Amino acid sequence: MKKILLIAFSILMAASPTFAAKMAMPADAPASYEAECASCHMAYPPALLSEQSWKNVMSGLSKHFGTDASVDAKTQTEITSWLIKNAATRQKYSETAPENRITKTSWFIRKHDEVRADVWKRASIKSPANCGACHIDADKGIFSENNIKIPAK
Repeated sequence: MKKILLIAFSILMAASPTFAAKMAMPADAPASYEAECASCHMAYPPALLSEQSWKNVMSGLSKHFGTDASVDAKTQTEITSWLIKNAATRQKYSETAPENRITKTSWFIRKHDEVRADVWKRASIKSPANCGACHIDADKGIFSENNIKIPAK
């Protein structure tokens, strides 16, 4: 029994960092998500926010972080339903994000606590929300600490 528990524990420990570093985009992403959301910023994997956070984001598109990102009702329903279906289920990602921002969640702050404030302001980065500026494979949902290149400028 001890051997089985040891093996199970080892598998869990090995898988945990892998899960944290990879947030693949679900295969059933509606074309409207890429067309509407990724036209202004990265198409964030829905598992980066909780169901409630996505509801909040999608119900406030007319004032979406300082921009009017409104879409027609059919598109809004389609994207909202998909985001909610694929929202975070793991406890560490499932908190309701302060100001509905991924970058304000406790897990994001903890993972980026060593990044100095001036780094976020570099012209090639602009803000913590620009994952692809440092995470080379962010567009694939891979946020591994082993595959980061922080721009010098």
